[in-house]
Amino acid sequence: MDRWKIVTRLFLAWLLTATVWTVAASAQERVNESLGTDLARFYASETARDASLPSLSVTGELPPASALPDAWSLRPVFSRVQGRAAVSVDITEGTSLYGTGEVAGPLLRNETRAVAWNYDAYGWGGNDMSLYQSHPWVLAVRPDGTSFGVLADTPNRCLIDLRGGIRFESSGPEFPVYIVTGEDPAAVLKGLAKLIGTMPLPPLWSLGYHQCRYSYTPDDRVREVAGTFRDKNIPCDVIWLDIDYMNGNRSFTFHPADFPDPRGLMQELHADGFHTVAIIDPGIKEEVGYHVYDSGEAINAWVQTSSGAPYRGNVWPGRCVFPDFTVAEVRQWWGGLYGQFLTLGVDGIWNDMNEPAIFNTPTKTMPLSNLHRADDELGGPGNHARYHNVYGMLMARATWEGVRAARPNKRPFVLSRANHLGGQQWAACWTGDNTANWKHVDWSISMTLNLGLSGQPLVGPDIGGFVGAGSDEMFARWMGIGALLPFARGHTGKGNIDKEPWSFGGKVEDTSRRALERRYRLLPYFYTLMREAAETGMPPARPAFFAEPANPELRAVDHQFLLGQDLMVVANVHESGAGDPFVAPVGTWSEVRLLAEEKVDPDLPRLYLRGGAILPLGPVVQHTGEISLDELELIVSLDSNGRAEGLLYEDEGDGYGYENGEYRLTRFVATLEGDEVQVAAEIVGGHWKAPVRQLSVRVLNSNVASHN
Repeated sequence: MDRWKIVTRLFLAWLLTATVWTVAASAQERVNESLGTDLARFYASETARDASLPSLSVTGELPPASALPDAWSLRPVFSRVQGRAAVSVDITEGTSLYGTGEVAGPLLRNETRAVAWNYDAYGWGGNDMSLYQSHPWVLAVRPDGTSFGVLADTPNRCLIDLRGGIRFESSGPEFPVYIVTGEDPAAVLKGLAKLIGTMPLPPLWSLGYHQCRYSYTPDDRVREVAGTFRDKNIPCDVIWLDIDYMNGNRSFTFHPADFPDPRGLMQELHADGFHTVAIIDPGIKEEVGYHVYDSGEAINAWVQTSSGAPYRGNVWPGRCVFPDFTVAEVRQWWGGLYGQFLTLGVDGIWNDMNEPAIFNTPTKTMPLSNLHRADDELGGPGNHARYHNVYGMLMARATWEGVRAARPNKRPFVLSRANHLGGQQWAACWTGDNTANWKHVDWSISMTLNLGLSGQPLVGPDIGGFVGAGSDEMFARWMGIGALLPFARGHTGKGNIDKEPWSFGGKVEDTSRRALERRYRLLPYFYTLMREAAETGMPPARPAFFAEPANPELRAVDHQFLLGQDLMVVANVHESGAGDPFVAPVGTWSEVRLLAEEKVDPDLPRLYLRGGAILPLGPVVQHTGEISLDELELIVSLDSNGRAEGLLYEDEGDGYGYENGEYRLTRFVATLEGDEVQVAAEIVGGHWKAPVRQLSVRVLNSNVASHN
């Protein structure tokens, strides 16, 4: 054996010894803190704890830390890998992993990798490891259904490696780790919500159907689309304005020729029951005389280069500067821009391109060496490597706060393309520029579910696909699924075919109408679930295994999902054939139809109501402004004991009166007594009195049989 081989072997032996020593030393130095019975926090060392910066995700009030009990078995191992901070958590055999935020692919995340790094991923596919949002969080469900979640509290680029366990590797400094435990996955999600906050209760109109494309222009095209919805009796609440409504892509402007009277247009739309959402991008054209640039320049609002000059990059308007949303003064200035803009009658705001996306750069974003002059509450000044993943979230925060200040008596609706763990406090999201293919139809469900499992309840895909044409069958199937997801918006790209519900012919139009009529009948239930999300963090759309967490047959089911705990949606996500069968959890599950004389439509998902549940349904309406629950239908599915319960939440649909008790939470209880089902109603929350209304009851299964 020559000398170099001997030296190499000695070096490898030393490296192995050093690695083992590093892990062992890490275990000895690790700081373990109890924050309650079901919550613990860990640092790699006392030095790491003392050097840790303020969290950009954990915003909840935490109890004082105490010693972690010896019985706490989940203890992460910290290490360094090629200069990166890493942490690993072991899992037992049979543990299923979920979450990780906005990721392409199936619901079950075992043996996958993703990178939490906000990225302009136009036309993304299954091999893209980074999409538009970052959620360094993993939910683990053991074979017996008991669960835990691991939060890597870092805003830096972070690898989430689930091959053989749970592992995070961050390009930034050592980071704290939170572990939440619970008797089931629902308990863990509620624990996560206590850490990162919950979404605010959205306005009711935002739960209706939204129609968008890049772009509806000029204003007469907007009128034409809105009018066609009403002429064809297809329910719709919102028309969206993409960037072509602007004057030269300048945010906070309208094109003087194509949209000469925006206030008049908004008034017309409002009169016909429509709301509008307008896009606003962060790239501000560098142009003296443009009021946004001038006012931003006056306060030195822009992200800087490493040399201290304003950073300039090309986006839709051309040469742009970018607000530094890490500075409170800049967020306040940005929020103030909405005051004048909203007087034109725009109802909601869409923040796009806020990863931030930059044209003509290999990374599609600004240099990581750029400087942010962040306030102390965020950790103080730092480079873009630290603040990149929260740039979109802080923009959404500035937008939400500005809209709230401009309209203090209305609830803001903000949609953001980029976001970070905890950003649900300020914005809803969608799954970005998807593609019209059958994989993306399928992933519409799994991506919505994993975002919900990562703290983001109000989410959905671009129904019909943003990139590519697709087929009439695909559009019909996608509309059937998308109409039952929390955020329902049809959208497609410039130059693509038309993708309104009537664009594919009469058969698809009829399916789309039925799909949306289903959604609008379910709005009382959706709104009740949104209230639950705002209160507890529980997402409206939940994996099927939430009905029976210990059932291994449900762990990887992608084609069906729960709305709340009571309604199971079973979709056909395949190009041909009847689709996958209903995988029934324990208990009674009865098929239910929502529409009068509803015909079997193979493009619409099948619906099953849990035994023991009462489902409240409203009337078929064309928009939420027509909703009146003076007529309410209750669908009753009795359990094996002949009993069922359900909740209905009601308030004004907007504003903040509910915070002062101006709402009504009703519990309905049905019992089988002989040959009759008796239904009782009790007000269990709020100051609103019991209404006088026409109530109809439909019983699915008076002769109850159980599935065990």
